[in-house]
Amino acid sequence: MSTDKKILIANGQGFWGDSLLGPLRLVKEGPLNYLTLDYLAEVTMSIMQRQKERNPEAGYATDFVDMLREILPTCKEKGIKVIANAGGVNPKGCRDAIQAVVKELGLTGVKVGIVEGDDILEQLPELIKSGESFKNLDNGDALDTVLSRLSSANVYIGAKPIADALAQGADIVITGRATDPSLVLAPLIHEFGWSMEDYDKLAAGTVMGHILECGPQCTGGNYNDWRNVPNFARIGYPIAEASADGSFVITKHDGTGGLVNVDTVTSQLLYELGDPKNYLGPDCTSDFTSIQLAQDGKDRVRVSGIKGSAPTPTYKVSMSYANGYKIVGQLTYTGPDAIEKAQLGAEILFERVGMYGKEIPKQDRFVELFGTNVCYKGIVKQSEEPAEVMLRVGAKSDDKSLLNILGRELAPLITSGPVGVTGFAAGRPRPAEIVGYWPALIDKNKVTTTVLVEEV
Repeated sequence: MSTDKKILIANGQGFWGDSLLGPLRLVKEGPLNYLTLDYLAEVTMSIMQRQKERNPEAGYATDFVDMLREILPTCKEKGIKVIANAGGVNPKGCRDAIQAVVKELGLTGVKVGIVEGDDILEQLPELIKSGESFKNLDNGDALDTVLSRLSSANVYIGAKPIADALAQGADIVITGRATDPSLVLAPLIHEFGWSMEDYDKLAAGTVMGHILECGPQCTGGNYNDWRNVPNFARIGYPIAEASADGSFVITKHDGTGGLVNVDTVTSQLLYELGDPKNYLGPDCTSDFTSIQLAQDGKDRVRVSGIKGSAPTPTYKVSMSYANGYKIVGQLTYTGPDAIEKAQLGAEILFERVGMYGKEIPKQDRFVELFGTNVCYKGIVKQSEEPAEVMLRVGAKSDDKSLLNILGRELAPLITSGPVGVTGFAAGRPRPAEIVGYWPALIDKNKVTTTVLVEEV
């Protein structure tokens, strides 16, 4: 293997609902070897699980399939491989939809791989009997307090099974709940032949994935020095130019908007970061304090020196459960005395709900007055009272009918409350389910992943 070999990996989706322009432009506007797409968040798995319960063929990111219809011909022409965790809780359903698109486009010789084994919802009774406690990592609570209300349970699997799918010739690899960085690490393991015990290199790939995982958040998006970011509308999505020794350069396609410098990359490195010396992943533990950054020309940042160590013997498990209902509505109060009128409006609303026979406890109420430093309270000074404020008011409860009363009583404040209120065009708010998040651990030896690659 040549030491000069370079692999170009880009990430075109930071979350389910990100702009489709990301992947479309990445494959068309410049060279690329791999396109990764990150669709999953903790709450997403629960949403997909409910979709699958209603329709056994659902439960995956349908946006991904629609997007593939647009980019597959170009990917086929340029030899770009696609890796995505778009399978959600139904990788097989996602594969079937992709195969249908391949046939629709008249393409042949496209190998589609799926990685399964992360979804352990049906295995929970057996796993609990085997000694897995699944205690809540945040508060130590026992799982039996929510067991009957669980809606999803997914293991954060690592890069090895994805790399195995690539080794079998997959052009497209679909996973369920793989970790975000593993989508990027897998092609490095495959292309460079990295050992799963070479922790420095695995840590380098993990850091690379962490930088890329939020799309253009490392190329000028959501960046403090936003005035100096050119052409936001055509912001370039990030590309890593990877070398076999674990060093890499973060860049973007020539001629695109955005900005890549040490500060934009550093900003993303700090995203969702706990202990910087021990960034835990399924493949390794990464030391973020070892990262060396250097400007390597215009819109190029070189990343090197990364150290890693062995991973923990456990995987993280993301579970979700039904945790009651919530409702939120809003009205706009105008001046003079906008703040006082909005506060009174909220008080009136909760008192009227109580007149129906059951009050909403104060700890379950939600009141925010936007325009009064809600987001930066105590940080940004406000010298004058605003001429208008937006009242966001709501509550949570296990009693859906109680929240329906609150939603019904919001609009009457317009004619039977303080003067100067507007902003009810969106209609009556409705209760929505609250999805509770339950993080836990599981012994790695009790998780089995499978890989299946098929050619269309």
